[in-house]
Amino acid sequence: MMINMFSRDKKSDMSGHSNPNVAEWELRPGGMLVQKRNSDANKSSSSIINVKVKYGSSSHQIHISSHASFGQLKKTLTEYTGLHVEDQKLIFKKKVIDSKSYLDVERVKDGSKLVLIEDIESRERRVLEKLKIANKEKTSKSLIKINLEVENLAKKVSDLEEIASIGGVIEEMDVETLTENLMRILITLDEIYGEGELKLQRKEQVKRVQKHIETLDMLKIAKTKEGDNVDCGKKQKQPLKHCDSVVVTTKWETFD
Repeated sequence: MMINMFSRDKKSDMSGHSNPNVAEWELRPGGMLVQKRNSDANKSSSSIINVKVKYGSSSHQIHISSHASFGQLKKTLTEYTGLHVEDQKLIFKKKVIDSKSYLDVERVKDGSKLVLIEDIESRERRVLEKLKIANKEKTSKSLIKINLEVENLAKKVSDLEEIASIGGVIEEMDVETLTENLMRILITLDEIYGEGELKLQRKEQVKRVQKHIETLDMLKIAKTKEGDNVDCGKKQKQPLKHCDSVVVTTKWETFD
């Protein structure tokens, strides 16, 4: 009779209808089935444990909730060690534990000992990524500065074109100065490295600068031809003064 009553109670517990104290379960990281937590349960069952973490020649006593994740423990350890969270490897029972795992799931208890080591590869990746971001920002700022300078020079080139179109006189020095400044920008662009959108922006700037240099070359050629035509006209109109000054000095001598 007792056995039958026990069987019924057990079945009722498994169904969760007759026994209000039946726990709900959830699958935690690592594949372990544990009791599901809720806010009320956390308040009543939460407990602070003291774990010892060895880092190099130092040891740190950390007070933390037994329900905390290893990621939370790493954040606490950053205050003691100065190590970035991503540069930390926590080892418990000779196994590296993932940051998403929980202390209680991994059987970390009050008085447990863990080992902290620096993840050199992660630190190098993080430093490289940080350097990459810094270079990207530097390239972006350089291209913005160059764009403003090119806009200013482009206006001056346009002014020279307008003067030439109405038959005005263009100073050769102005053409040469603009050409030198644009060539200097080309050299600067050649030293800039960018990826993706920044690479396209750099390419567009190179095309713009080259176009302005070609325009200046055409203006210079036109001015040279104009000068040659003027010189040629002067030569054609110039009188032959040497003909007017010709004096015949030849004397015929008589030889016996």
